[in-house]
Amino acid sequence: MLLGMSENLLITADWVLPVSSAALRDGAVEVRDGRIHSVGAAAELLGESEAERRIDLGAAALLPGLVNTHAHLELTALRGFLEEPDFFGWIRRLTETKYETLDEEDLLCSARLGVLEAVRAGVTTIGDIADAGVSLSALSEGGLRAVLYQEVFGPDPAQAEESLLGLLDKLESHQAAGAERVTIGISPHAPYTVSGRLFKLLAELALKEGYPVSVHAAESTAEGEFVRMAQGPFAEYLRSRDIAVEPLGVSTISYFDELGLLATAPLLAHCIDCSADDLRRIAASGSSIAHCPKSNAKLAHGIAPLGAMLEAGARVGLGSDGVACNNTCDLLEEARFAALLQRAGRESVCGEAGDFLRLMTLGGAEALGLADSIGSLEAGKLADLCAVDLAAPHFQPVIDVEAAVLYSASARDIVLTVVEGEVLYDGQLLARMDPGFLEEPLARIRGKLNPAG
Repeated sequence: MLLGMSENLLITADWVLPVSSAALRDGAVEVRDGRIHSVGAAAELLGESEAERRIDLGAAALLPGLVNTHAHLELTALRGFLEEPDFFGWIRRLTETKYETLDEEDLLCSARLGVLEAVRAGVTTIGDIADAGVSLSALSEGGLRAVLYQEVFGPDPAQAEESLLGLLDKLESHQAAGAERVTIGISPHAPYTVSGRLFKLLAELALKEGYPVSVHAAESTAEGEFVRMAQGPFAEYLRSRDIAVEPLGVSTISYFDELGLLATAPLLAHCIDCSADDLRRIAASGSSIAHCPKSNAKLAHGIAPLGAMLEAGARVGLGSDGVACNNTCDLLEEARFAALLQRAGRESVCGEAGDFLRLMTLGGAEALGLADSIGSLEAGKLADLCAVDLAAPHFQPVIDVEAAVLYSASARDIVLTVVEGEVLYDGQLLARMDPGFLEEPLARIRGKLNPAG
């Protein structure tokens, strides 16, 4: 199989899963000039196609490229390093390591590792939260589509304008870089690291300039204690820095609504601690949710009310969160975990395999505001695709192809990743990245994180 770009390409497979319509047996997708030209029966398209290249996947399922709505690529190299069960302790150690141990080259290596892992896992689009901002280069190098949300911190309201100016400098730098396939947005980190004053300034900026917004919201018990009662470890920490904290007596979502942040229709990461009223506000504002079930579980935050989110009419996509709190960027595994959690919790909504395939494709595209261009296999959309090999014994017999993909597949079964008609991964080789180039910088990072090892 040839890597790289092709003006015209015909891909055939035993199964084609458009997501927006029923699965096709012995189907095909024709790509012209980076867009999907047609989707249909292989026998018909083979007779009509003028494609200069053909890829016959055989016993495989061809589906839209996977959409990871919430990731932290710059933290990929912290895999297995942060295992503290206490969230405040976890986030303090993360912050100290990021700023005191790792340098910009380390973070760039980490982001490149994350991009490489994503490409090999069938992920074609990422909603990435970037602090240093170096993941912009990694995403461009790897050829992925992304919304890069530049992270901003500033818990002291007296320094809100200064924090805003720092953000504007980074945004200007990103725009000047002009990375292909990457949209720039902003990410005020969380209610315990961003003051109300700064939130308002950022909301005004986003509305004026059209920047997409993403924010961590309703993620933990500690966050709820901070927002509602001005108690808990985050409140104590800010007071130790002489930053005043007052109880608000409302939920995080209500707080964001009062600040005007929901008017930006943000992508809200996690949303575990959400009431029916919170979900109503989210849906009514046109905001979206990045559902990160594995991260939520590993950090002992709880189980997000996925069924209630969907019943409320909220747009929901799947996110891996950072590998630092998940250990893998495997959206197929994430979808399976999400499905099993909902079943274990006896949630009837979103119980079919196809519903979860939608969450990691079209649902994610909707959450990122990209559904007009990606997320399903439809004529006119950008040709972002991936394929799952169904030939292995752990898929047999394939009776329900959607269930086979959801409950039996993992990133190791991906045999094709295509972005805008460019074959980035063919199951063995990568078009733009050489894993060997990361060996030395990863060894350096390992030495910093584990000097004794």
